[in-house]
Amino acid sequence: MKPRVLILGPSGRMGRALLEATAGRDDLVLAAAVDRDGAPGLGGDVAPGVRSTTDLGAGLTACDVYVDFTAPAATTAVARAAATRRRAAVIGTTGLGRDAEAAIAELAAVAPVVVAANFSLGVNVLLGLAQRAARALSDWDAEIAEIHHGAKRDAPSGTALAIARAIAAGRGLDYDRVKRQSRDGDIGPRGVDEIGVMAVRGGDVIGEHTAYFFGSSERIEIAHRATSRSIFAVGALHAAAWAARQPPGRYDMLDVLGLK
Repeated sequence: MKPRVLILGPSGRMGRALLEATAGRDDLVLAAAVDRDGAPGLGGDVAPGVRSTTDLGAGLTACDVYVDFTAPAATTAVARAAATRRRAAVIGTTGLGRDAEAAIAELAAVAPVVVAANFSLGVNVLLGLAQRAARALSDWDAEIAEIHHGAKRDAPSGTALAIARAIAAGRGLDYDRVKRQSRDGDIGPRGVDEIGVMAVRGGDVIGEHTAYFFGSSERIEIAHRATSRSIFAVGALHAAAWAARQPPGRYDMLDVLGLK
């Protein structure tokens, strides 16, 4: 039987992308959609036979796994409710605080939970490759460059930082100790363990990330370029189909892709 999935926040940007991405999949079926009070489209059909409601209990009862790209407070409440029903979860909400992490830990004790900041399959393959390359090329210089649209507010991107932390982990280093996120003026030679992360902003670029490994007389580049935001929804649903068949525990996309 195909896993039944609940989409949270179907009126939001990611919720709409998730609904669109469920169409035509053969590894899961959309079972329910639950939104906040006052959300646009409540009571209307979001897919054949599926209406958007505010009834979280009914939504969790109808599903095997839910997908959550909402807000920390909502993520916390849903995880606690899901724990009583032992429902699997895929969580892409960012900015999670102590309460949310505690609720996720409670849920992971009784059900599989996949938590990630970026659900792009390609980006997560890049993370796994970068970590392995860093381990194999332990004495090569490692740097990351990222490019995003001009309206992006944060820098470096969360994905670039995740790549940098994967490289640090591959070398057994504390990223916060070896990071370099800017260079200006006479800063001296590059540190032996230094991991640089540089940001470029402009135009309408959705996202480009490149991990560089510099050796003597040779260089390796591992790059990912996003051309549509739909990739995040596709990856999250891939994770949902995988999570529905796993034992309880907390997982990330490297687990989903078999890269650990």
